[in-house]
Amino acid sequence: MQTSAVVIGGANLDFKARSTAKATAHTSNPGRASMGPGGVGRNIAENIARLGSPVHLVSVVGSDAIGDTLLEYTAAAGVNIDHVARTAQSTGTYTAVLDADGELIIAISDMEAAAEISADLIEEATDAMAVAGVVVIDGNLSADAMNRTLDLADGVPVIFEPVSVPKATGLKHLIDHRVYAVTPNRDELAALTGLPAGTDANVRAAARALHGRGIELVWVRLGERGSMLCTADGIVYIPAVPTVIEDVTGAGDAMLGAFCHALLDGESPEQAARFGHAAAALTIASVRTVRPDLTVRLIKDLLGDQA
Repeated sequence: MQTSAVVIGGANLDFKARSTAKATAHTSNPGRASMGPGGVGRNIAENIARLGSPVHLVSVVGSDAIGDTLLEYTAAAGVNIDHVARTAQSTGTYTAVLDADGELIIAISDMEAAAEISADLIEEATDAMAVAGVVVIDGNLSADAMNRTLDLADGVPVIFEPVSVPKATGLKHLIDHRVYAVTPNRDELAALTGLPAGTDANVRAAARALHGRGIELVWVRLGERGSMLCTADGIVYIPAVPTVIEDVTGAGDAMLGAFCHALLDGESPEQAARFGHAAAALTIASVRTVRPDLTVRLIKDLLGDQA
């Protein structure tokens, strides 16, 4: 049986508005709007599924029409949704405003439903975690739920995706030897460690602090420069894959989803990170938060001789 992943985190509906021309603050801007499935945990799970790895999603959505649609779409993409609970809360939403070049201007996340991802719900997924090759936690979990996940996932590599600076700040005290890898950007790394991360030297020092807590892998995202893959043995700089920017939404989720798929497929962390960068480039070049046509072959074709 193929090794599976378990992803625990948010699932919501994305609303995206993109300005037709360079956006002007404090006034109405002409543009285009769209909506579709989203949520960091859900997006990561969908990317893993589309690349061919079995994946279980542990999440909470509302008992509303949006929740129905979200679950139908997610299941159709190949994600196991047996551990997605329903709540009286409205299904979460993520509203993003993009500039004409596809870069994010501002986003508002309403994730009250995700607050109901409880320790009890996670315990119901114990059997799935016990046979998983990797468990991914996104920063939408409460401290209690995350702590319980780390205890239950004993022996399984756990990857923590901080999601945002406020989320990272609220969970930083739980980042210890039970976590295999963390995947922050500079600001989230600073929030997790209490150390500056503005320069590459700062990033290296902050990564060493996390290694000192027992975290094996610190994969720091540097935007258009690519990323730094840090282990106790050294650091590898991995360049971003050149692409045309259509919409940056979901790029990090694609990168981590592809990274997990590659790890499950037996690749080294460095090879998996390069695979992840290619998935991110393909996603940025699409208007969709998760590319429905994302495949291993598409990624390998983009990487060429690097694959």
